[in-house]
Amino acid sequence: MKNALILHGIGNNSQGNWFPWLKTELEDRNWKVWVPDLPQPDRPNIERCRELISDNDWELNDESILIGHSSGAVTILGLLQRLPENVKVDTCILVSSFKDNLGYETLDDLFKEPFDFTEIKKHAQRFIFVHSDNDPYCSLKHAEYLSEMVNGKLIIKKGQGHFNLEKGPEYKKIPLILEILES
Repeated sequence: MKNALILHGIGNNSQGNWFPWLKTELEDRNWKVWVPDLPQPDRPNIERCRELISDNDWELNDESILIGHSSGAVTILGLLQRLPENVKVDTCILVSSFKDNLGYETLDDLFKEPFDFTEIKKHAQRFIFVHSDNDPYCSLKHAEYLSEMVNGKLIIKKGQGHFNLEKGPEYKKIPLILEILES
């Protein structure tokens, strides 16, 4: 069964931005979807997220789609590199990703373990990065770097900020993700 794990970013929750809309859209297509409230969202941590997924018996498999926004996208990279050898997901969609703590101590826990891109690539069929040319928090250079490191596809949208409600109410939805999944 197609399934999606959607991870929110720092200071957010499962009800923020476009997450409830995407969950509903995918469930209407008979997908199994989980958008967890990540522990301590003001100080994201890959290990806590890994434990949450494990404690809830969420199974990642070849029909899994991982979708992350901001620090949720970074968390996905950290999750992939620690998956068992035989586990490979279908697609990772990483929205407004970044490659270091951006100068914020609150993001340090995302980078305790350096990324092993060789290992990360083993655990996903494809990587798609979605980034804006004017993200006020995460430079486009970060998405370019990460995309290159995992042989991913980079989709650059003009003037979309951080793809969140700060940009405006249009980010209660993100049809681009559905377009990606249907292509």
